[in-house]
Amino acid sequence: MAEDAPKERIPRRPAPEFTEVGSFGEAMKQHGLIGTAVNDKNQYGPVGMMVMLFIVAAITSLGLLLIRSS
Repeated sequence: MAEDAPKERIPRRPAPEFTEVGSFGEAMKQHGLIGTAVNDKNQYGPVGMMVMLFIVAAITSLGLLLIRSS
């Protein structure tokens, strides 16, 4: 950072540890769904978050269908 640059009002946090992997399947094997989606251990964090969203939506819809059918 240059000495003439103004200081940031909110300092940045250090970047988390990041590992490049070859595919989403490899990311799941190495870090798991939580490590990939929540902890951003590799570049597939957004994809992992979409998979998690799909899983939660499927469980919620099944729960609503069970409630409706009873």
